[in-house]
Amino acid sequence: MIRLRLYTTLGCHLCEQLEALLATLCHERYRLERVEISDDEALVARYGMRIPVLVDEAGVELDRGMEPERLVAWLASRGWLDEAAWEMLRRQLAGEGEPREAKGAVMRGGRRYLG
Repeated sequence: MIRLRLYTTLGCHLCEQLEALLATLCHERYRLERVEISDDEALVARYGMRIPVLVDEAGVELDRGMEPERLVAWLASRGWLDEAAWEMLRRQLAGEGEPREAKGAVMRGGRRYLG
């Protein structure tokens, strides 16, 4: 299982977007440790303007991972990219296909809930 760390803060919609993309595009099982930066002044100074920041086990950071192309490149360089999911998402973003739910997502009352 892959271990990843996400530097985030409460109510960060970009962080939520990154998590949804990660759930869709990563074909490996992973554990995501969320680190709340607002609890530590040093973390706020380091990550405050950069969140969400995703970090792998080697300590390699990905800024702006909520941008699909950046996350795709980061995952692909590690061999973790679900190519079929990326192709479907790419087509959806280009307006070419039907929307696809994230892995583990459930629709209830018109809202999507991630599992």
